[in-house]
Amino acid sequence: MSARELAEPYPHVSTDDDATDAARLLAEQKLPALLVVDRDGQPYAIVPGSQLIGQLVPEYAREDPHLAAGLDDRELEEVPGKLAALTVAEWLPRRRFQPPAVGPDTSVMHVAALMARTHTPLVAVVEHDGDQIRLAGAITAARLMQRLVGES
Repeated sequence: MSARELAEPYPHVSTDDDATDAARLLAEQKLPALLVVDRDGQPYAIVPGSQLIGQLVPEYAREDPHLAAGLDDRELEEVPGKLAALTVAEWLPRRRFQPPAVGPDTSVMHVAALMARTHTPLVAVVEHDGDQIRLAGAITAARLMQRLVGES
């Protein structure tokens, strides 16, 4: 089996899209990660939801569990305001890594190893069309696990 056979359509956003819309997409579709493409439609970032949530938590609370324990839910009331003024690119963590991507003929074991090595629940599948790279779909950890342990 190849990446082409495991790949499924996956919702994505552009770096220029509104961060609030991207957050809603992530929540409403129950996505494990946000797939972000650049202006040319090429994979720009794959960011697990946990990292995006981390961008909305004050840094001191992320770094010190004791300080986080002392916070109450009033901090959550500020989240919509924080997102409202941001594009997706501005919301992403500062340290952005090249998104894990494979070609359509990549083996399942290669995809599994890449997903494990990069600690991401999503791998983009891209096709080369001349000089252009086109997003063909994505493989989620859930879809890969179905293939590895057999569908129920």
